Amino acid sequence: MEGPRPAARSGARQGDPAKLAALRAAAQLLHRPATARHPADVARAICGAQAQDPSAGRLAFRARSAHLRAVEVDRARTEERSLLRTWAMRGTMHLIATEDAAWLVPLFEQTFAENSTRRLLQLGIDLPTQERALREVRKALKADGPLTRGDLVERLALKKIVLDSSTRLHLFRLAIARGIACLGPDAGSQTCLVFAPDWLGQRPRHRREAALRELARRYLRAFGPATEADFAGWAGLGVREIRSALAGIGSELIEARMGDRTAWTLKGAVRRPRRRIVRLLPAWDTYLMGHRDREFIAEPARWRRIMPGGGLLRPAIVVDGVAAGTWRLRRGGTALKVELEPFTDLDSAVAEALAAEVADVGRFEGRPAELGEAAAG
Repeated sequence: MEGPRPAARSGARQGDPAKLAALRAAAQLLHRPATARHPADVARAICGAQAQDPSAGRLAFRARSAHLRAVEVDRARTEERSLLRTWAMRGTMHLIATEDAAWLVPLFEQTFAENSTRRLLQLGIDLPTQERALREVRKALKADGPLTRGDLVERLALKKIVLDSSTRLHLFRLAIARGIACLGPDAGSQTCLVFAPDWLGQRPRHRREAALRELARRYLRAFGPATEADFAGWAGLGVREIRSALAGIGSELIEARMGDRTAWTLKGAVRRPRRRIVRLLPAWDTYLMGHRDREFIAEPARWRRIMPGGGLLRPAIVVDGVAAGTWRLRRGGTALKVELEPFTDLDSAVAEALAAEVADVGRFEGRPAELGEAAAG
């Protein structure tokens, strides 16, 4: 399949990693534009915040808005229902704008359903039992939701459907993939499941081709300029569909060169900001996950300090889109403690900006935040 036929070629070569990083940081709203005032605005603009760690997912909104607070992000998810926490790109939990769920989530539902069904079979739950369990989950949530996972496990046990910690995870993922359930409000430290049609309303049906084109627009707006391989890696979809999506919006694209690779951006995409961007990004921030080639963020030796292996992606200090170190947030006691671990000594301007970032973490969380000792190295 041919690649997209762009409406224009910029003639520009994105050969300077620092300029590329600053451009992509702005595309991710790390310059905190005035338009980023509501959690759904941010989620829509960046095509979802990665949120397998709920507290880190919230902090992604702080990095992109000077006004939002953690309680507002939680309220948008649990009361307003304008944010939805669900599995999306790469099979990873994200916070997305609820209005995007109708076209975005179905792109991945079939894969999630097939994977969950297969895993349940491997764990000894046959297909008839899976279907019976899903019917019981549907009845329970429709009648009495929201319910915690523990509540549902107890109700299923009364119907002679016994689930352990592994099988319950995959059954509930299957219920979400089938459109029966979704994640709703919290009960203490637990997130409850709710009956999806009641919580989300009836979702209009979208043709897959149209949804893929919209995904391409959203991705390039949030991560461009980017290559076909970048888009495929971020989405977790096959190259054939990725190419088709880009070809479908070819008239909206501008071509740029990155070394020997072709990259794409949208017409009217965000320009490089004029002021410096210094941010404390949370663990698994979507900015760090948007491209296959991440050397514009950090050289390999430094990247290994951000992503040391074992499923870890540490919080990062970012200056104009380039990683300048890692950091840690400690929540014990009455005050938050932020410990910085820069890769090298920081100049006074960056150090001052980071002190402001630490204070802003406290503002966002609603607790005082103190700066720990910075240990360069």
